Amino acid sequence: MAIIRAATFAALFFLFGAISAAAQDVILTSRDGNVEISGNLLGFDGEFYRVDTVYGELTVDGSGVLCDGPGCPDLEDFIARITLSGAPGVGRVLMPALIEAFAVRNGHRVERRDLSDAETVHAIIDRETGRILGEFIIRLNNSDEGFADLLADMADIALSLREVRPKEAERAAAAGLGDFTARGAVRVISLDALVPVVAPSNPVQSLSMNELAGVLTGEIVNWQALGGPDAPVAVHVHAAGTGLGQATEDRILKPAQAVLAETVTHHPAGPGLAQAVAADPFALGVTSRAEVGDAREAAIRGECGFALRATRQAVKTEDYPLTAPMFLYLPARRFPKLVREFLSYLDEPAAQLVIRRAGFVDQAPEEIPLAAQGDRLANAIAGAGEETGLETLQEMTTFLTPLSRLTTSFRFEAGSVRLDAQSRSNVRQLARALETGIYDARRLVFVGFSDSRGSAGANLQISRRRAEAVRDAVIEAAETANLSRIALEAVAFGEAMPMACDNSAWGRQINRRVEVWVQ
Repeated sequence: MAIIRAATFAALFFLFGAISAAAQDVILTSRDGNVEISGNLLGFDGEFYRVDTVYGELTVDGSGVLCDGPGCPDLEDFIARITLSGAPGVGRVLMPALIEAFAVRNGHRVERRDLSDAETVHAIIDRETGRILGEFIIRLNNSDEGFADLLADMADIALSLREVRPKEAERAAAAGLGDFTARGAVRVISLDALVPVVAPSNPVQSLSMNELAGVLTGEIVNWQALGGPDAPVAVHVHAAGTGLGQATEDRILKPAQAVLAETVTHHPAGPGLAQAVAADPFALGVTSRAEVGDAREAAIRGECGFALRATRQAVKTEDYPLTAPMFLYLPARRFPKLVREFLSYLDEPAAQLVIRRAGFVDQAPEEIPLAAQGDRLANAIAGAGEETGLETLQEMTTFLTPLSRLTTSFRFEAGSVRLDAQSRSNVRQLARALETGIYDARRLVFVGFSDSRGSAGANLQISRRRAEAVRDAVIEAAETANLSRIALEAVAFGEAMPMACDNSAWGRQINRRVEVWVQ
């Protein structure tokens, strides 16, 4: 890194020359001795000091200063330390697996140390020297606590099963952590889904979203109302303080403006809920796709008959309505080099394989030929409205036949033209693929679809504008790509291929999408 020049220190002298060093953790002195910066050391990444002074937080290039005081780090045996706090769904299995794979890839090993039931240290150790290169401290609580720890400077990264809330984003900005709604502040590292589960012997195969909400609120108490036996429904959910418990309320109950019944059985984070449901033929629970265990997943059914299961492809494309991205929220600060390398590794194909082996859904694009999408075409025919005639379906089928659908899809926040969190991550992922040349000499088509609200002509125009907007966003993000090697198109077919029923808000949201097809 460049050395901080004497002229810079001269300019800073007026501000910092008179700061007392008494009772402070560190004193940073310019190499010419002209300027001293005193304060409490907030962090050192091996290259830069982060110091809290009476004039605010400063970041200082370590190559241009000498450090004195009890808070000074050991420059020769520097250990990159980072604390990740938040949802156990991210931190218990997935993050340790990724840390282990990252270390092995770089010729290191990992030692795990349990500080408590909810806090572990994963030390990355050089195999040849035995020196500790870095420590990843993982604190398991929930998404709320992850953000709280980040705001209190007790964590460096928040692990979350939900997007940051507006008030949390406001407090983060006020605390100097940056804009948590910006593209670079959040990473989707993998995908999961909330799924209703029943015992293997239970005859009920699917539920509608309204039925699922009715069971959770206590409005539906007998299996007969769901097409099952005459028996009471024993309801199991994750505790409100867990990430999955929060996600259940956010994704299922809040849209229905409902509250959880007092009679439900609450479970801590982990596989215990699925085990309890699998053992009770009259139980129904909501859990993570990655923790179904011996229970059986029930499909989500629309009122018009469409049914969707949380298959890997349905989760990747967000065709499944309860897809749950797993987020990393990163403050606007510099991380140690080892941590920066780890964050870069998360985008690599090797990391996507680790994610998949850990039981979660990776984000590596898959190609699905039209011939393998018979259900979608059948639904398109069955769900065709009065304004979607045979000619439109034939035109769409003819256009798409030589192409394959990528699992990279784009959807929008409810009532908004803003892409949702997973789709914003997909923009970055697809742009990176264009930059690395994966789609050189190929044809990428952004295909817009809509719900059936309004006239077919208006929906066709809206879906075309969305397809063009997504294409343009990907092009803008692919700063170093040679786009002359790739054919990029945008077309639209409006309401011609619905993925869900249009008579519900969640169904319409699923149908409003931009797909990517490749040839």
